[in-house]
Amino acid sequence: MRTNLFHIVLSAIFLTIMSWNSHAQEIRTEGKEIPAENKETTEIAEPKPNDTLEVSLQEPVKKVENDTNKKNGGINDIIKRKASKYEGYDMRTNIGTLYDNAEIEYQDMQLKAGVIKYNKVTNEVFAGRMKDSTGAYSQYPYFKQGSQVIEADSIHFNTITKKARVWNTRTDQGEFWVKGEITKKENDSVYYIYRGSFTTSKDIENPDYEFRTNKIKFVPNKKVVVGVTVMWIQDVPTPIIGPFFYFPMTKEAASGFIVPTFGDNNNQGYFLQNGGYYFAISDYMDLAVTGDYYTNGSYGLRGQSNYAKRYKYRGNVNVRFENIVQSERGFPDYSRARQYNIQWSHSQDSKANPNSRFSASVNLGSSQYFRQSLNTVNVGSSLNNTLSSSVSYSKTFQTVPQVNLSLTARHSQNTNTETITMSLPTLQASVDRIFPFASADEPKKGFIKNINLQYNLRGENSVNTTDSLFFKPQMFKDMRTGLQHSIPISTNFKVFKYFSVSAGTNFQETWVLNTINREYNQTSGKVETTDLKGFDAYRTYNFTSSIGTTIYGTFNFNPDGKIQAIRHVMRPSVSYSYTPSFDQYYDTYPTDANQNYEKYYTRFEGGLFGAPGRNISNSIGLGLNNTFEAKMRNDDESSDEPKKVMLLNNLNFTTNYNIAADSLAWSPLRITGGTALFNQKLNVNFGASLDPYALDNSGTRIDTYNINNGGSLFRLTNANLTLGYSFTSRGDSGSKKNSDNQTARNGGREDDLFGTGTDMSDQRQSMFNEDDEDKPDKAGGTFFNAVIPFDLRLAYSLNYNNARRQKEITGNSLMVSGNIDITPKWKMGFSTGYDFVNNGITFTQLRFERDLSSWRMDFNWVPNGYNKYWSFFIGIKSSVLSDIKWDKRQVPDRTVGN
Repeated sequence: MRTNLFHIVLSAIFLTIMSWNSHAQEIRTEGKEIPAENKETTEIAEPKPNDTLEVSLQEPVKKVENDTNKKNGGINDIIKRKASKYEGYDMRTNIGTLYDNAEIEYQDMQLKAGVIKYNKVTNEVFAGRMKDSTGAYSQYPYFKQGSQVIEADSIHFNTITKKARVWNTRTDQGEFWVKGEITKKENDSVYYIYRGSFTTSKDIENPDYEFRTNKIKFVPNKKVVVGVTVMWIQDVPTPIIGPFFYFPMTKEAASGFIVPTFGDNNNQGYFLQNGGYYFAISDYMDLAVTGDYYTNGSYGLRGQSNYAKRYKYRGNVNVRFENIVQSERGFPDYSRARQYNIQWSHSQDSKANPNSRFSASVNLGSSQYFRQSLNTVNVGSSLNNTLSSSVSYSKTFQTVPQVNLSLTARHSQNTNTETITMSLPTLQASVDRIFPFASADEPKKGFIKNINLQYNLRGENSVNTTDSLFFKPQMFKDMRTGLQHSIPISTNFKVFKYFSVSAGTNFQETWVLNTINREYNQTSGKVETTDLKGFDAYRTYNFTSSIGTTIYGTFNFNPDGKIQAIRHVMRPSVSYSYTPSFDQYYDTYPTDANQNYEKYYTRFEGGLFGAPGRNISNSIGLGLNNTFEAKMRNDDESSDEPKKVMLLNNLNFTTNYNIAADSLAWSPLRITGGTALFNQKLNVNFGASLDPYALDNSGTRIDTYNINNGGSLFRLTNANLTLGYSFTSRGDSGSKKNSDNQTARNGGREDDLFGTGTDMSDQRQSMFNEDDEDKPDKAGGTFFNAVIPFDLRLAYSLNYNNARRQKEITGNSLMVSGNIDITPKWKMGFSTGYDFVNNGITFTQLRFERDLSSWRMDFNWVPNGYNKYWSFFIGIKSSVLSDIKWDKRQVPDRTVGN
């Protein structure tokens, strides 16, 4: 419904009917005029041929005439009309008629009805339905302009006064369906509805719920105001009665209050949560400010803002603060804690600027925020022990050679130890690779032409601190600053056709502003270390080279068998690295008062980029990478080619021999491998360390081979195995991502092995997606006849440690999660596991949800552990009526300091 909606369209009807006068002649038989005011006019009988002039009744009329008479009423486009049986105009009564499938189109407006009549004298238009021989009604009036649609039993309109009366209207207004027994159009912009109802149900004729009222004032695209309203569910009245309701109907976002929910907690008492105000700041930004209050004095405040600009950027900001009080003042267990969390996510559209980019992913705050928060029960976050942030800007200069520049601020926080590492910021610059002995368009072949060099610059301003010193003056005093220049030079070439050789050297110069001085204090009798401020520098270099090749082997079997061949690919490699001693940067200090013993130290200890080494590093590295692939018979009759199946994606052996070492020159042999089986559904990864050296009685490695000490060739020191299996009946890989992205943002997992997050500030999160809404729901959720849709994930982890002959299994756990569609409208999810080392059930969560068409109901339950809680929610899906809900929950009872 829009301003002047009926007037514009029905003026087009009037001008169209006026064109019939040139074909009309007077008929003696008096025609039957339909009184527009009578509601019974919705029952229209078929006109008789002698009553009005007909336009060729030899066959059904489906006539389209193009009228472009711009002098009458300002019509400036083609008017199309048609009717299946009858078009005519009665000169005596001045009534024009379109009968049976009557339709008029003008620009973006369309009017359809069984009968459309126009009275030229009274300037009244009537559109009504038809009644067939069986008494059934059909061809109800249907009016559409743009996206606005009106359906009714009959329409009566005056083209001069612009007033209208519509019986049994049904119109779609955004998320609302509005019905009315009688609708009166008072002027260009105001409609009054008598005995109306409104709902967000998709089935307007049989809604699962609706609000009924006797009076509705409706201003299209602006507002709906209703009187005393009663909520009906399945045609049954409920005690939910409102004296009045006001609904903004603008297409633009509107500011408004957010209704809180209430409950009680054993420690904090009764509470109101998530109440506040929503600010529709602009088309590009919004802000929601919410808060909580508990009767024991605890409170929380949150601000969440989303912003976006098409083809430019998008992002959101979350700021959370909670003041948590435990017990009562004066009691020994009384405590107060202030926790906060700041999140910021910003992404730039790739089309905005191809040569520069800005992005941000910030998650920082109190280490115990997610573990002690009373409002957000986000399990993935409470189980996680790290918070991290990154804000970066990069710029590419399209010069020759190309120059890249980036600035990055990083933050990493361990919530268990409450230690924080920050880089404010890190500067990185690089000049693209240069080939000094080859032109730009010349192929780079051979040792000389492949020689290339780069220039890299890295500057950093970093600090290690704790929660208690975060952003306090001491934190900035402890910052360390450094700048490192590096020029790598490398080349690669082939020898003996099959061997690839690479060689390189790297020169580094490091500038620092923080050094140390270490000396023995005669007074205190201790060695004291003093931090020094000022510029200093050191220079290092090294040399590396490697040679490798690829060996292919095929083991053929019966060509008609299931397995026809196995292909083995080996990639052996040998590497060599050499770093000289830089003892010129080392000094000594006495360790006792007599200065009988001195120790070496370097003033660059604890620097951002490490310190120059005093010992010579001269080592050889050995590596062997293997892959195994099977060629199997293809059971697909449409293909004669055998199919390839990967048996082992990788099987790696690596070790190292230090030529300069005087003992224990061999490092342990490390074995790693992985594969994917059963159509890539089962992921297997394993690893082990084998030490060639023996242990003495105290468990210390000695310079004696284990085989010479009465043992085997190698000694297993540690091993690990992880299995991940996911499968589904839905036809995909079964790798389900958690729809609650906030869990991953807070530091949790993207899948639901550790449960899904429940954000109390947004109860519209659902296990259903758009595809599920089209599923049938007969008899309240009929069970599936054949395959029940589900997805299941299993993760198994095993860790073994024998570094000191303890032969100990340090970790052995199984985690399981899944989601099952019990019926098309019932979903169930679960996450659980078992720790075989501690013999206990790990975190367990049960999730249930019912799609109630226009409503959503869910129940979440964590039955045990520190995060034990339950919550029940039922409410209307539509955001317009999202405050109509019932929410009951018991949040975890937590003690500050846990």
